[in-house]
This record gives sequence, C-alpha cells and structure tokens, in this order.
Amino acid sequence: MADHAPTTAVTMNAVRFHDYGEPADVLRTEQVAAPTPELGRIRVVVHACGLNPADWALCRGLFRGKLPRGIGLEVSGTVDAVGEGVTDVAVGDLVLGSADYAGGHSAGAADRAIMNNWARIPTGLDLVQAAALPMAVETAYRSLEGLRVTADHTLLVHGAGTTVGFAAVQIGLIRGARVFATAGDTYADRLRAFGATVTSYGDGMVERVIEAAGGPVDLILNTAPPSGALPDLVRIAGGDPRRVLTITDFGAAAELGVRTSFDEDMDRSLRYDVLGEYAQRAADGKFSIPVAATFPLDQWRTALELSTSGHPKGKLVLLPADSAVISG
Repeated sequence: MADHAPTTAVTMNAVRFHDYGEPADVLRTEQVAAPTPELGRIRVVVHACGLNPADWALCRGLFRGKLPRGIGLEVSGTVDAVGEGVTDVAVGDLVLGSADYAGGHSAGAADRAIMNNWARIPTGLDLVQAAALPMAVETAYRSLEGLRVTADHTLLVHGAGTTVGFAAVQIGLIRGARVFATAGDTYADRLRAFGATVTSYGDGMVERVIEAAGGPVDLILNTAPPSGALPDLVRIAGGDPRRVLTITDFGAAAELGVRTSFDEDMDRSLRYDVLGEYAQRAADGKFSIPVAATFPLDQWRTALELSTSGHPKGKLVLLPADSAVISG
C-alpha cells in the first residue's frame, strides 16, 4: 500500500510569478511551503525539471488561472508523498512526468513538485534524460495520432531540431512511416542515423523535399517556430492544407486552412499514457531527446536567456538543490 502525505510542514525554493508579463520581469525565486498532494496526485523531491517555451507563455498569460503560479512542466524525481487514491507508486519510487502547474501555487521548478501524470523511471534511464521526455513525447505522439500517421505514409517533420520535432521523427519511424525532416546542422546527422531523410530550411526546401520523396508528402507536422514557412509546407503536401498540422504558427494556420492541435476534429486528450513505453525505449537506447545544458535552480535566468534566444539546441534542464539527496 502506498504511503500517504506527511503531516509535517516542509518549506522549499520555487520559481514563481505573481503577475502576468515577460518572464524575466515577473519570475522570482521564493521560499514557500511545499504543497501537499490531493486526491490522485503525488509529490516528488525534484531531481530535474525540463524547461519549454510553454513555460514562458504561461508567464505571459497562457491558460490563465489563480496566482501565484510556477513554471516547469516536466519533472523527474523521487516520490515523497502520495494523495488519496494513488496505488501505482509509493514513497521512494523514481518517476517522470508532468507537474500540476494549473492546480497549484508552484510547479516543477522547485525543490518539490505535485505531479498529475507520471510513469516509473526504468532502470538505466538517467534522471536528467528522463526529465527531457514528457512534453516532447506527449506532444509529438498526440500530434502524429491527430495526423493518423501509419506505415503507409510519407511524413515530413518541419523543425526536427526542436525537441518535439526530434521526438516526432523517431515516433514516425517507429510507426513505420517513411520520414523526411528539415533541420539545421546541429542534429542533422543524428536524425539521419535514426533513418530520416534530412534537408535544410530556406530557399529550395520545397523542391528538395518533393524530389527526395518522389512527389508530394502525404502528411506534414510543423514544430518549428513561426517563420512564414506554412505556405511552402502546403505546397509540399500537394496543395492540401488539411494534410499539414502545426503546433506553433496558429495565425498563419487560420489563414491557410492548416490544421492545429486545437481544431475541433482533434482529440485533445493528453497522451501521457505512452510515457512509460518511451521511457523504456530511452532506457534501452532506442529513443532520445537531446539535452543542451543543465543549470542549478538558482540559475534559471541564464536558462531563460538561452531558451528565448531561439538557439537552445536541445532541452534545458534545471537541477534543484534537493537533487543532491536523490540516489539512482
């Protein structure tokens, strides 16, 4: 039987914001009471917290809710308390998953975090690598499900150097699709090693992809930051905008008729149910998300600057001070 939440008060460091605005202006490190897990939630001592552009969007007002709130949607750590109704993990277990950023006053960028989705960390998976998986795996898997990618399709992942794009290439290949990718030099060789056909962005991209594919590509996932590329992606899809799904450029998508993850015909159910499978693949050396750099929790501003520079070149991960007590 799982151990339940302790009654003793615990304080912790957490990166939070009390008002909406630019992240550098509204975020600050505070010492606060550690939250207690409620029904169906667990609390972990955070070893690693993956950062994403979505964290900065939260600061600017995405998914507005009760303030203060925290950042850090991806977590790996050791369970130190469980709420009522939780039976699949116990205190001391190593887990990875998503922090409950909407339901609490802090999130993963803290010494402790409440989690609402989790999977056990398999033997052999580094805890920093584990924290890089949740958002990329969930978003990429859900997006390819929305496109209904199968082994019968050709698939282009535009922006394959992003963490979601990097995951999508691998998931597409696992599904048996013939995968093409656009990416810069940083990860082009790694993407080719997976089995993708890789080309660069910019002038001639449309012609290069169509030539490599032997014609228009069946399905396209756009994970790149907005850059005006959606019209070219529609051309690569043979002129059919409904064969293109973007998770970034919503304004251009509305104008062109390109699909988005918020369309009515998309299943919006989050797919953290596959996280354990892909964690095991990562532990077996058969799946990965690149980690660009790690930072102590109190250096979150440095991580923010690198993230918003547009050139993080992989996942940025915070390491809270309490991580020193975690073994494994």
